[in-house]
Amino acid sequence: MITSYAQAIHYLNEVCPSFVQQGKRAYQPGLDKSYQWMDYLQYPKLPYATIHVAGTNGKGSTSHLIASVLQCAGYKVGLFTSPHLLDFTERIRINGTPIAQQAVTDFVNKHRPFIEQIGSSFFITTMALAFDYFAKEGVEVAVIETGIGGKNDSTNIINPVLSIITNVGWDHTDILGNTLQQIASEKAGIIKPNTPCIIGEYDEQTASIFIEKAKQCNILGDGLETTNCQLFFADQCVFLQKRLQQIVSNCPLQGTYQRKNKQTAYVALAFLQGKKIFQITNEHIRKGYENVCKMTGLRGRMEEIQTATHHYFLDIGHNPPAFLYTAQQLKTWLKTAPHLHIIFGMMADKDVESVVKLLPSQAHFYLTQAHSQRAMPAQELEKIVKKHHHSPFIQAFATVEQALTQARQNTQQNDIIFIGGSNYIVAEALPFIDDENP
Repeated sequence: MITSYAQAIHYLNEVCPSFVQQGKRAYQPGLDKSYQWMDYLQYPKLPYATIHVAGTNGKGSTSHLIASVLQCAGYKVGLFTSPHLLDFTERIRINGTPIAQQAVTDFVNKHRPFIEQIGSSFFITTMALAFDYFAKEGVEVAVIETGIGGKNDSTNIINPVLSIITNVGWDHTDILGNTLQQIASEKAGIIKPNTPCIIGEYDEQTASIFIEKAKQCNILGDGLETTNCQLFFADQCVFLQKRLQQIVSNCPLQGTYQRKNKQTAYVALAFLQGKKIFQITNEHIRKGYENVCKMTGLRGRMEEIQTATHHYFLDIGHNPPAFLYTAQQLKTWLKTAPHLHIIFGMMADKDVESVVKLLPSQAHFYLTQAHSQRAMPAQELEKIVKKHHHSPFIQAFATVEQALTQARQNTQQNDIIFIGGSNYIVAEALPFIDDENP
């Protein structure tokens, strides 16, 4: 008998294969186990509308923006994202409030025999918990983020009112394929017949894959320029970009890459608004964008924290496409701050070398590792950084706490401390920073 939340989380981590700890070995492609869960839970069809979000980067920000606007419009909104930063319950939210710990405990305890019977992975079990929780709590619409890819992602059993693919970039190549076309094909797998789809970024290398899939699913109409087309490339909708700028002037999601996410979410919302799928006004969009972090609990996306003694920025970007934009921001800070201190760590199965090359050499580096079997050891990361950069300070630390302590001691007035490279590095740093800034 599982009697506490701590026991439930321990059980999930120990019994269910977890991508966080095992990487590719824990990945269970295909939809069979998802359908088994739905049959077992007696959901031939989910009793709420869904919006499905895939993409290499920006899934979380885009999902949170849409959920925030729908909340402002008065809907009861479920939000399923991964991974979490501080606590497992962050993965499953209703109107911004994380699932109750007792609900997690009760679900695991009740369905433990079935979890073991089918060998359900950590992610698939969490997805089933989310879908069941949303149904029991009477949500009206749920924003569902994929785990990896799309076609073979366990969430791809839903029949959404709208599909969104933020972008295609180099990540999870050992699972999704080693060309952008292969990766795009996997993500295009969430496009369904007669279901409109928003693609965040047009790329000549991959656009034809989405267009061909749209033809197969009968959402292209007679071509991209016709009124009955239901496939849109968000960054090509310039008139909507101008309209968004008129509606929203103060959104906490800053930085170059967030402009793309805000545009993708807005094109999606404008479609839902225009087709009257949901009753959304421009005022709902303004409030939703400006209060997204407060409404949904979004953290770690170029998050700025100013304490009495230190100035932090934290970002969970962990692959080359994401870091192209992060690197631009880091170089900007070097021009304005006396010193830039980078607390940095990555998972060993990521493209570490490509990301490290993008970092600015003039920064001070505090290299560390998260508490994960997949984490690249700090000493190995130090060798890679020294290979590409000649910084005045490059040092490895066994833990994030040690790296943060040293960076704090080395900072001077107006210095900036950036923490990133991995979701798990940011997650381990946040509690210490929050303690400094109660």
